[in-house]
Amino acid sequence: MRQPGRTEPRKPRRQRHGPRHPNRYHHGDLPRALLDAALHIVETEGTAALTLRAAARLAGVSQAAPYRHFANKEAILAAVAEEGFGSLMAAMARAAAAFPESPLERLRAVGVGYVTFATDHPSHFRVMFGREMADRSASASLRQVATDTFNMVADVISDCQRAGLVRSEDPAEDLALTAWSSVHGVSALLVDGVLDRPVADVAEMVTRDLFLGLGPRQG
Repeated sequence: MRQPGRTEPRKPRRQRHGPRHPNRYHHGDLPRALLDAALHIVETEGTAALTLRAAARLAGVSQAAPYRHFANKEAILAAVAEEGFGSLMAAMARAAAAFPESPLERLRAVGVGYVTFATDHPSHFRVMFGREMADRSASASLRQVATDTFNMVADVISDCQRAGLVRSEDPAEDLALTAWSSVHGVSALLVDGVLDRPVADVAEMVTRDLFLGLGPRQG
């Protein structure tokens, strides 16, 4: 019982870790809160640590609340990956828009945009392409946006072929796969911290050397 004239010492405030946001469910923004929580878990603990229960706890909602929007872990991973592909396409489109008159520069810009997206959004990138990436076979919309992203690269290569800047005897899709693999590889090395070099310098070097290699065959 508290004695008159005395005040009880304040209890120390509990420190919160993770994304600082309120319980957003009552505002209709629970999916966003759960996606933010999922990305934070992937960033700090890895994809294997992500569960709906963990995401709910970090978002500050009940354990049952996520099931209103996501059936299981695979569903929330698919949503994160789908969001990532949409952002990747936007990043590549913004980079390419700076070169409306030069197909080859657009192609290089698409590659730079890819690397920049990967290093700016490593958690999305890991869910899109990592060892425990989202299962595309379980989500038609995820498969579609992933295909659209690849086709964006193939379309720019087709523009280069029509301009005589890239060899035309190979299908654009084959050259797009070559380009994607090269740019993706350096992106993964940067995201995983294997390359300790400025992102812009690496992206410029790789896209320059790659796209010179896609040029018309001599003789």
